[in-house]
Amino acid sequence: MKFKDGMALFGLAALWGASFLFIRISSPVFGPFLTIQGRVTFAAFALVLYLVITKGSLHFIKRWRQYLIIGVLNAAIPFTLIATSALHLTASISSILNSLTPIFTALVVWFWSNEKLGIRKWLGIMVGVLGVILLVGWSSIPFTYNVKIAIGLAVLSTISYGIAGVYAKKAFVGVPALSLATGQQIGAAILLLPFTLLNLPTITHKVSVVAILAVLALALFCTAIAYLLYFYLIESVGPTKTLSVTFLIPVFGMIWGVLILKEHITLGMLLGFIVILCSVFLISEISLGLLTSKKRMQVLQAFRDLRK
Repeated sequence: MKFKDGMALFGLAALWGASFLFIRISSPVFGPFLTIQGRVTFAAFALVLYLVITKGSLHFIKRWRQYLIIGVLNAAIPFTLIATSALHLTASISSILNSLTPIFTALVVWFWSNEKLGIRKWLGIMVGVLGVILLVGWSSIPFTYNVKIAIGLAVLSTISYGIAGVYAKKAFVGVPALSLATGQQIGAAILLLPFTLLNLPTITHKVSVVAILAVLALALFCTAIAYLLYFYLIESVGPTKTLSVTFLIPVFGMIWGVLILKEHITLGMLLGFIVILCSVFLISEISLGLLTSKKRMQVLQAFRDLRK
């Protein structure tokens, strides 16, 4: 991997890792719905502008149903669940729990497509469960009822991501990735709006500039710009190496949490994090070196079909 590509990969991980920081800052102020409404709306405007500048095509009228569905599954639902859980969880724990996404994606594929899971993937799933137990059991936050609910919501967000990934593979064959991302944000912004209007927070104190900037950064940097970096990496180094960002996101999530929010990283959190990443390695196709050449080519072709 070239130096420029490596910097882009670390930049993408840093931006997506920072999303948990910005959500942790803005969600208690604006509430989960308004925070995410701002994220997807401003990101949609930015991506549409980029499409116009680059003369890209969206074909929203033709694919509006698919964009609404992917917007719900891959943005509105998981983003809102994460923002709700952030009211009680630290940014560090949220980012680590989010790394469970490949595990639930594998389970969704198994359930939806009746695809058999090998011993390696079942082992990865069990290791992932152990990682969550270590993470939650030895964390520094009190294990109250609200925290239990927050953890459940964070895990549900990864299930939604898993369903979205399988749906996108079936519904968006041949659709450019940038068009898919833009349509997703538009669909999420449209469908989230009535829920946001019904759940407007009662703000009794002056809204800080920091909270406003957090929402803008979440939309423009962690969503719009992050997607552009993601597409660049897909084209430059391929989907397999780009997927290695999965391992880096929680690292940056913890770094930002410690540096900006003064969060404490416990031994249990580190052990849980390491165990979960081991499970992700077992589950994901990042470990292509463990596959046969024929299977490796099948996996790569599947990713190319998905990302076209």
